[in-house]
Amino acid sequence: MARSEITGKRRMAAHNVSHSNIKTRRWQHVNVQSRRLWVPELGRHVAVKLSTSDLRTVDKIGLLAFAKQHGVKLS
Repeated sequence: MARSEITGKRRMAAHNVSHSNIKTRRWQHVNVQSRRLWVPELGRHVAVKLSTSDLRTVDKIGLLAFAKQHGVKLS
């Protein structure tokens, strides 16, 4: 299952809505990418699966700060 390792984001339930307004169930999947990110504080690369919105936040504040916000310990 596609799931972000740090935030825990995963698929959500949604509806397809036809022209006649008939609603059928479907899934909205999270865009999860596997990335190998350099962490200067640890002096090494860390392999993580993150959603693309998570990756944008990591670019802004850094991986360790992002993990700390969500209570995840990188080791």
